Amino acid sequence: MSTILHIETSTNACSVAVSEDTQVIFQQEDHTGPNHAEKLGTFVDEALSFTDNHAIPFDAVAVSCGPGSYTGLRIGVSMAKGICYARDLKLIAVPTLELLCVPVLLGKMKDMKELEDDALLCPMLDARRMEVYAAIYDRALRPVRETGADIVDANTYREYLDQHPVYFFGNGAGKCMETINHPNAHYIDGVEPLAKWMQPLADRRWLNGQTEDVAYFVPYYLKDFVAKMPKKLI
Repeated sequence: MSTILHIETSTNACSVAVSEDTQVIFQQEDHTGPNHAEKLGTFVDEALSFTDNHAIPFDAVAVSCGPGSYTGLRIGVSMAKGICYARDLKLIAVPTLELLCVPVLLGKMKDMKELEDDALLCPMLDARRMEVYAAIYDRALRPVRETGADIVDANTYREYLDQHPVYFFGNGAGKCMETINHPNAHYIDGVEPLAKWMQPLADRRWLNGQTEDVAYFVPYYLKDFVAKMPKKLI
């Protein structure tokens, strides 16, 4: 099993959690942001003090890698990499859209009905105007469509809606509420990417050996740019 420090800063919320053997044993959240530069360091210090006082050694740091807020992701990834260097820990990257699905799949959202067997999940993060970052997953969290930037109109997701019930959520889903009118379209309010939901995704990656190169890891918005650069220039 593993003990992992989780950092999530991809939206206005700032959150930190610690999981040990699949259980969340520490968490802090702030929803008044964006104020990651002010809150994140304090939350991380509290998490490290908690584990040090209980003699709990860390195995890894998990960080939400986007898509999401440019500034928030930069702050979160920088903090995660710094801790990994300082404590010689592994780094785990958790995609933000995948993370958004966790509370939905666990049935943690208030007044949410049970998902149909063939339901698809469409987590969304706000971009600009009528644009969102979105992906589509099945109930086993297998990607049906990879992350992309979508301009939302009445037909954007029709190929999926004509075949399956599709659940839209995340801070970009509001753009769909008045635009997509389809009997298979459902909306779930209040879903946020939070550190306390990262545990199952981070543990799965840890068990599968899916860790990142701390020196060269970058968040989502820089991934394609860095991939084209020679490593000696990074």
